Amino acid sequence: MNKHVKSRAIELYTTGITNKSEIARIIAKELNSDDFTSIRLASSRAINKKFGRKVDNGIREASQSVEVDYKNVPYLWLKTKEASLFVKNPTFEAKEIDFDKVISECMSDYKPIKKNEFTLKKSGKTFDRLVWTDVHVGMDASRGGLALYPVDWNEDMLMQRVVEMANFVLSKKSSDLLIIDELGDYMDGWDGETVRKGHKLPQNMTNEESFDCGLKAKLYLTQLLAPHYNEIVVNNICEDNHSGAFGYVLNSAFKNVVDCLYKNVEVNNYKKFINWYKVGDHVFVITHGKDSRNLKFGFRPQLTPQSIEKIDQFLKYNSLYSEGKYITFCKGDSHQALLDMCSSDDFYYFNYMAFSPSSEWVQTNFKKGRSGFQFEVYEYHTNNRSLHPYYFSN
Repeated sequence: MNKHVKSRAIELYTTGITNKSEIARIIAKELNSDDFTSIRLASSRAINKKFGRKVDNGIREASQSVEVDYKNVPYLWLKTKEASLFVKNPTFEAKEIDFDKVISECMSDYKPIKKNEFTLKKSGKTFDRLVWTDVHVGMDASRGGLALYPVDWNEDMLMQRVVEMANFVLSKKSSDLLIIDELGDYMDGWDGETVRKGHKLPQNMTNEESFDCGLKAKLYLTQLLAPHYNEIVVNNICEDNHSGAFGYVLNSAFKNVVDCLYKNVEVNNYKKFINWYKVGDHVFVITHGKDSRNLKFGFRPQLTPQSIEKIDQFLKYNSLYSEGKYITFCKGDSHQALLDMCSSDDFYYFNYMAFSPSSEWVQTNFKKGRSGFQFEVYEYHTNNRSLHPYYFSN
């Protein structure tokens, strides 16, 4: 159907119908479809690709009158006593910000400490692993006490949970190596929307407050754990559907600060959708489960035949079957603790619970839910592992 929509949109456009909404309405009526939004989007993309985007003459003339290049003008907002007119410039393309460069310049006066050689030394029989995900810093889960299960998800509660997590890790500590996997959606969103835009989110913090709170929590966790381990490796997933670039900016700042403060802590920020690392005979494939642009429905909590094939192809492409004997695919996003060791003969499929309480949307559509994190202990060269889920009481 999508191919027909595109070709029909171009055909109608060439007849002189330039209003894309009108074109979409005609096609929707012809197809007897009520999915106007998808048809409108497909039509617009097809027309723009075929004929290019045309700048509004008013924007061009207004920009030229003040000697500004119209290509650098995202919109025109014309106000008079009688009316207010807002027009977007379809040719404007925002330039991507090099956040690494910005943060590095801010940290230019601070010299990174020379790190240990991170070879994941086998100083004992086991290594420790901490997994937390879906922190959703800035989410409003209360709505002023009107939610079904109102929770004040604020800085105080986040820091309290960080302390609980650190204490639990230290109570279960088995080795001198700790790997911390943070699997995405650390920040709830930017300007009250997800990274994909168009999905409004109830939030109780500004962008600045969320950034300060999220960075403080990560640094505090590092401060609590770093004195007790010879080596800590922190892996942050920065490709997800809520945080996106905001999550990467925060994690980049976190990495730069940690590099200057701790000799025994290494931070890896992953910008790809699916990533992996190896420890002993174990291979861990880590992802949020849903990305920032392509997947409307990501990896599900239950392993499906389609997901098995998708993961299998990734493992083969990266030659991971020959990298380790024991492969574990790890994801967040679903806010559920479901650890599947049976559906596939080739790998385990682990879903991890959310660190944050349930949003009001989840409370209303599903149930109150449970939140927490998971601490794990692995033997380097066997499949023996101890899994310790921790559930918050509130």
